[in-house]
Parts: sequence; structure tokens; C-alpha cells
Amino acid sequence: MENYNQTSADFILPGLFPPSRIGLFLFFLIVFIFLMALIGNLSMILLIFLDIHLHTPMYFLLSQLSFIDLNYISTIVPKMASDFLYGNKSISFIGCGIQSFFFTTLAVVEALLLTSMAYDLYIAICFPLHYLICMSKRECVLMITGSWIIGSINTCAHTIYILYIPYCQSRVINHFFCDVPAMVTLACMDTWVYEGTVFFSTTIFLVFPFIGISCSYGWVLLAVYRMKSGEGRKKAYLTCSTHLTVVTFFYAPSIYTYLRPRSLQSPTEDKVLAVFYTILTPMLNCMIYSLRNKEVMGALIQVSQRICSGKM
Repeated sequence: MENYNQTSADFILPGLFPPSRIGLFLFFLIVFIFLMALIGNLSMILLIFLDIHLHTPMYFLLSQLSFIDLNYISTIVPKMASDFLYGNKSISFIGCGIQSFFFTTLAVVEALLLTSMAYDLYIAICFPLHYLICMSKRECVLMITGSWIIGSINTCAHTIYILYIPYCQSRVINHFFCDVPAMVTLACMDTWVYEGTVFFSTTIFLVFPFIGISCSYGWVLLAVYRMKSGEGRKKAYLTCSTHLTVVTFFYAPSIYTYLRPRSLQSPTEDKVLAVFYTILTPMLNCMIYSLRNKEVMGALIQVSQRICSGKM
């Protein structure tokens, strides 16, 4: 095991990559995934902005998801990659608090936004005549604004706590980013009350939304089953499958990680699970919603043709 200097006030992040050929392979793989997520989400945001046919509530929410994922993965991977390249695994006390704040805020906002997208799909399929009323531009703005406000308030409470609790001599956070539960294990005080608040926050912002999404998809699948149009049923099943893929990769590892008591937690297992909801999900979101969506691919072709012909 590596020895770290623990005399300073900085924290130490051992990272995800072992000092071996496997670590080098994982480094290039993660960097590749990061670049794919960066290009994919930026392209999705620009495409939805440029193509007027995508100016609908569904794609407005999707552009916000791409914006969140773009910042979400950028909060973690660049720091982790630079630490591996330069061998500097330290992060300042304030820097750790900032990273934790942005990560937690973006995670909560994404969880709430995915719930809004599931509601959008539910209204579109189960109550199509009420869609323009229930999913107006005003309603979409309120959903997104509310998600950001709730996520920021929740995160402020957690960030203030981890910045003010006393830490023991060891400053090694056994993770590849400043995750709050991993930081709390270093505290020189009883944190059972705070662990209860983490359990409460996880239930409110992950478990309840996941239950709501599951129920909405249950009603959607029932409505799809009753459809007479084979083409409409096929399109609805395709949309549901893309949403469920995103939901599974994001919610399942997150809920499993943050609902477990400390006695059952494993640092290695936590790192592996964190890869799914911090690195893979931001890349998969843009790929699933673009490559498996005919409207997005059609808009991409049209915008590309307009750019090549100089009509933009």
C-alpha cells in the first residue's frame, strides 16, 4: 500500500488507477469515455438549440440533462486524470469541499430531472390531449428551476457539515473524488446523526423518485400495450427502453451505495459502483438519446447539411 504524507491539512485521494499497466489502460479508457461524454453532450446541447424541430418540452429537458452530465463528469475526471499523470494525489481542504458541493448538487438535480422526464413521457403517452397544458414552457422552467434550488439547498447543508467536523490524523479519502460518506469515515466524532441525514436525503432524492419513475413507466407500458397502432407501440417501447436504461445505470448503484450502513460498506465496491453513476452515465445518456432517437439523428443530418452548405 502506498504511503502518503498526512502532516498537511490537505486530503489525499488514492484514485481509481493502480500503478501498473492495468492502471494505465484504465486511465486511457476513462479519458476516452470523458471525451466521448464531453463531445456528445456538447453536441446534444448545440443540436437542440439550433434545430427548431427539437424545441419541445422533452428536448428542453434533455438539453438540461446534457448540461448537467457535462458538468457532472467534468467535476471528477479531470482532477483524477491529472493526479494520475503528475503523481499529485492531494486536494486542498477547500477544494475538496467545492468538489463535493458541485458533485452532490449535480447528482440531486439529475435525479429530479430524470423524474421530470419520466413525468413528461407519462403525460405524452397516457394523456396526450393534456400534454400542452401540463408540459408548457412555464412548467418546464419551474421543474428545472425547482430542481436546481432544491439540489443546492440540500447540498449546502451537507457541505457545511463536512467542512466543520473535526478530522483525525489520517487524511486519506479512500475514493477517487471527495464523496461525503467517504469523508465522514475520517471524522474524530460520532457521526451517526449525520449518517441518518444521508439516509434521509437518499430516500427523498433517490428512492422516492425511483419509485415514482417506476410507477409512471408501469402506467406507460400499460397504455402502450393497449395501443392499436403497431408503429406507435414500437416508438413508445423504444422511448421507454432508453429512459429505463438511463434510470437503471444512475439510480440503482447510487441507492445501493448510499443506503448501506457503514458496517457493510466496502471502499473498493464503492469505487466500482461510483464509476457507473459518475462516469458511465454521462456518456451513455447522450449516446442513448442520440443514436437510438430518429428525431435527433434526423436533426443532426439536417444541421450538418446546413453547416456544410454555409446556410447557418
